[in-house]
Amino acid sequence: MRHIMVDAMGEACPIPVVKATRALREMTEPGTLEVRVDNEIAVQNLTRMASGHHLTARAEKLGEGAYVVTMEVPQPMGDAPLEEPELTCVPDSRGDLLVAVDTDTMGRGSEELGKTLMKGFLFAVGQLPQLPKTMLFYNGGARLTTEGSDSVEDLKKMEAQGVEILTCGTCLNYYGLTEKLAVGGVTNMYTIVEKLASAGKVIKP
Repeated sequence: MRHIMVDAMGEACPIPVVKATRALREMTEPGTLEVRVDNEIAVQNLTRMASGHHLTARAEKLGEGAYVVTMEVPQPMGDAPLEEPELTCVPDSRGDLLVAVDTDTMGRGSEELGKTLMKGFLFAVGQLPQLPKTMLFYNGGARLTTEGSDSVEDLKKMEAQGVEILTCGTCLNYYGLTEKLAVGGVTNMYTIVEKLASAGKVIKP
């Protein structure tokens, strides 16, 4: 297995995608391709590029202005095209959608099934053609953004693509999870109300 790292920090679109595609083309054995960039739009474009090549990709925010997209390459790509206009320089893919989550289960009935459904729901949100602008987590939903949650990786992938993820600070404190927040930031009720009021569309599972 080979690991290739492409540094595209500071590069303007479409250079990160072109560099990544060239690296894919040059891979002669299975491995991973890691691309480092400095903006969310580049993450979105690289994720789309990976999808276009039917590759599994995960995105991570390393810090302010630092992101990494890692692609799993099960076999050499061969003569992959160096440029794919439909995947290059796509504008911000976030829409005016807000997702509000107030519980760690989805639906009523079986709690175990509800947890499975919620995990599936959050994963599906990350697959939308147009990602939400903001995701709010409050009351029991606060558990989903903390250590031990099965959805943390899916949420981190969306955060790396620019999705704003906010968890109620009062709720984290109530459940004793303040120090265990694993993704996104902490917010208050004033901001929650403001975000809900200004959203073009709100989805609540």
